[in-house]
Amino acid sequence: MYPQLRIDLSKINQNLDTVVSIAKQGGCSLMIVTKSFCADERIVGEILKNDYVKYLADSRVKNLAKYADKARKAGKETVLLRLPQMCEIGDVVRFADISLNSSVETIALLNEEAGRQGSKHKVVLMIDMGDLREGIFFRNEDKIFDAVSQILKMENVILEGVGVNLTCYGAIIPKPDNLGGLCEIAEKIENKFDITLNIVSGGNSSSIYLIPKGELPEKISNLRLGESFILGNETAYSNRIPGTANDAVTLRAQIIELKNKPSVPIGEVGVDAFGNVPVYEDHGMIDRAILAVGRQDVDHEGLTPLNTEATVIGASSDHLLMDVSKENYKLGDTVDFSLDYGALMNLFTSEFVEREYI
Repeated sequence: MYPQLRIDLSKINQNLDTVVSIAKQGGCSLMIVTKSFCADERIVGEILKNDYVKYLADSRVKNLAKYADKARKAGKETVLLRLPQMCEIGDVVRFADISLNSSVETIALLNEEAGRQGSKHKVVLMIDMGDLREGIFFRNEDKIFDAVSQILKMENVILEGVGVNLTCYGAIIPKPDNLGGLCEIAEKIENKFDITLNIVSGGNSSSIYLIPKGELPEKISNLRLGESFILGNETAYSNRIPGTANDAVTLRAQIIELKNKPSVPIGEVGVDAFGNVPVYEDHGMIDRAILAVGRQDVDHEGLTPLNTEATVIGASSDHLLMDVSKENYKLGDTVDFSLDYGALMNLFTSEFVEREYI
């Protein structure tokens, strides 16, 4: 049945082997991030087979719950990437071995809940190095040290390390200076409190480009990789990582109408179903195909047609429109697409998209 995500497990493993090799070169442990594919069971199964991967990470507790038991049996730890909501503290302790945090108040709740569950919960204290998403702002060292002091007094929480997030909000690119600043903070914490931090997490797929250049600071001991693994992209400059495949996951959708029509709608133009005023280019009469996938399933701007001269011209909730004038498609044919990160997440999230493993 279509629409269908086509998941090539051999290419998944090719990408995994490639990022593992780079991480080894940089002396980093890996958190493989499962959120973009909604913790798909078959993909997670391939990750669990890899001896080098130590952590599986996700921003949603529900995704961690899908594989927490299997991960622990395989000797891996689970990591919650998004700061815990106070309403989900019980499940965070239950399904995440480690969570990223920036507020002592939340960590105190994790400590209390871990005590109730008879467990220990590890935390990574996030430091904001300028991207201005989560973390204690790096210039407020007193606040960082105060947080560390309070965490170390808690009986059921373990300060596992510190981390940074870059490129996700402020689009600040990881560099030796800002990552070096995180390393300096980590060293100050270790010296001031006479402890060893097991994790100094230097960001996500935007940091991996520094390793081949020999520019990743030595004290960075961990990376959190999602897009570089699943799509083969480093996200600082949007370059492909040599040795990876960008088509490990593709979309296949079926043509449900194929007719020759004008390229410009006829009549007064108002707003579309999403409140936008569309703009059209006049290419005369064209062969227009409608495919059975739409904006409820995917951001169509993240789709690139594969092995065809057909082009995407728009989408509504349930329909994808294409100009197929240069092709000889017939009703019922399918078209394959490569995906950007946003389209990938949309499609895995949609319950209306089937999955085929090849």
